[in-house]
Amino acid sequence: MSVGALLVVLFGCGAAPVTPTLAAPFPKQLSAWGLFVGDLAALTPNEGVEPYQLNTPLFSDYAEKDRHLWLPEGATIPYAAEGVLQLPQGSIITKTFSAPGTGRHIETRLLVHTASGWVGLPYVWDESQEDATLRLAGATLAETFTTPSGEKVALDYIVPDANQCKGCHETRSDQMSPIGPSARQLNGPSPAEGGENQLARLSRLGMLTGAPASPDDAPRAPVWDDPSTGDLDARARAYLDINCAHCHSPEGPANTSGLHLGVEVPGDARALGLCKPPIAAGQGSGGRRYSVVPGAPEESILLHRLASTAPGERMPELGRALSHAEGVALVQEWIDTMLGGCEADPPPSG
Repeated sequence: MSVGALLVVLFGCGAAPVTPTLAAPFPKQLSAWGLFVGDLAALTPNEGVEPYQLNTPLFSDYAEKDRHLWLPEGATIPYAAEGVLQLPQGSIITKTFSAPGTGRHIETRLLVHTASGWVGLPYVWDESQEDATLRLAGATLAETFTTPSGEKVALDYIVPDANQCKGCHETRSDQMSPIGPSARQLNGPSPAEGGENQLARLSRLGMLTGAPASPDDAPRAPVWDDPSTGDLDARARAYLDINCAHCHSPEGPANTSGLHLGVEVPGDARALGLCKPPIAAGQGSGGRRYSVVPGAPEESILLHRLASTAPGERMPELGRALSHAEGVALVQEWIDTMLGGCEADPPPSG
């Protein structure tokens, strides 16, 4: 579909159409995209813009997130049980980050599927919350807020530059890709009014094709902090999958580490880190021998790096300055309940 055809998208109710830009120069203001109507800070979606959420989202310094998806007129997403759904050219994903508990927006990131691939665009909100401005070079913002546990924190919040988006979203083929919207992550209630299952809703709206008639026949990621949605192993694996597997996978930037943290990896596999010595962790190992030592979280590199906030140690490397205390506790409990242990000296890496 040509850019011209995409621009001729007419919506009802008197709203201006979404106006996608599929090549530089990109709009300087978020409002110019036409993705939201009325008061921009309210994030009221324009016609055809669909809000969505993930069952277990990536941790980003406790920021609250609002996600939206827009597809070109007539375009659809083919269903796939595994992996990230392949969104058609011209698609736009938005993710707005807000200070927890305040509703005050910090940044909105756009992923735009252009003819040459996905492009990441960071927009920083102004103090008045009237609009957000494109900051291709990123930004460092002084933020102070209270975490869900009641802890008051102050940090330098990093808005990534356009190139840093590739640090998480780029695959071995040097192509960027979305991380979150998979069948298993979307198989849960929609944030839209009524809370309809998202796979069913997207199918009903004609945005998703080929999905099972019943969401019960599709994979479902548990909610990491809700035991009613899955056991400890399933929730910890879902947490590692969304926070780590975009890098630590056969197709991710950290594929040479041999540590693969996707949910598809067998639970007893060396690739998952069990009794696996690091290949190139350097100071990030904290003097520990193995990625995961069953029954001994304090000896496990994986937990050490999740808990650390030190540059060169913390994982993920990008996207956070704080440690996610609740997520770390989940992974700690997961490792602590594993049976076994590791031999005294690391076995040959492989």
